[in-house]
Amino acid sequence: MKKILLVYNPVAGGAEFKKNLDGVIENFQRRGILLTLYRTRAKDSEKDFAECIKISDAAGIIAAGGDGTLHNVINWLKKSGADLPVGLIGSGTSNDFAAHLNLDAENIFDAVAENRTRAVDLGEANGEYFINVAAAGAFTSIAHEVDSRQKNSLGKLAYYLHGLGEIPALKSFALNVRADGKNFELDAFLFLVLNSPSVAGFKKISSVAQIDDGKLDLLALKKCSPRDLLRLTQKILSGKCIEQEPNVFFVQAEKFEIHAAVELTGDLDGEIGGKLPLKIQTVRAGLNFFVNQ
Repeated sequence: MKKILLVYNPVAGGAEFKKNLDGVIENFQRRGILLTLYRTRAKDSEKDFAECIKISDAAGIIAAGGDGTLHNVINWLKKSGADLPVGLIGSGTSNDFAAHLNLDAENIFDAVAENRTRAVDLGEANGEYFINVAAAGAFTSIAHEVDSRQKNSLGKLAYYLHGLGEIPALKSFALNVRADGKNFELDAFLFLVLNSPSVAGFKKISSVAQIDDGKLDLLALKKCSPRDLLRLTQKILSGKCIEQEPNVFFVQAEKFEIHAAVELTGDLDGEIGGKLPLKIQTVRAGLNFFVNQ
């Protein structure tokens, strides 16, 4: 019988996953897959997780939660030195990576049973891995500031409402970007380093970002007038790509070094990252991911 480690966040997405847990177990069991359950806690450590992997003798890991849960699982896995495929049952407020891959929770069972995986790139920022996005600047702290009760009751709308409140206080900062040895200077409100084109609930903010091209994509929102900012926001909300916009700086690279003239803390997949400067590199084919097709 195949063994899989299921890591679930008990509070993600309004704690809905717990209600479906028995059905998930039944679906895997029907396919000859035995689950070991790991319930995430606030003070989980890489050591705890590495021990769990060892005891479970798992052939793969499924994360049940949002982007933050997946982020933590990947970091625990990579830092433990284990080489196992990872899958996702998206049940959090934000599931950007799942949205990009069109991951269907109903089909994850067959994907695991048939060992259907795809090699995807990872990013590494100051020793911490991310699978979807590294960011800093305006709006990027929203995921940490929105009250969990608001997230559970309003979903992504809670993020948007909180973000609207930040617009009047937006301040730009001097940004230095070194991309594969080339230097760029600009004034910016924020920057995103993307692995996939899906971020903040928008499925295609970039037309060129790919999860298996060995590169990461940096987009920075340059200092601009409130009118231009509103126009750009409307484009994003309408689902249009923005890398060619005049108020957006865009560059692809395998490695970045990013400095800011003000103190900024990075955000990795919606989780708090380290302070700038950030040294970011692509980890080509750094993870095998269970996919529907």
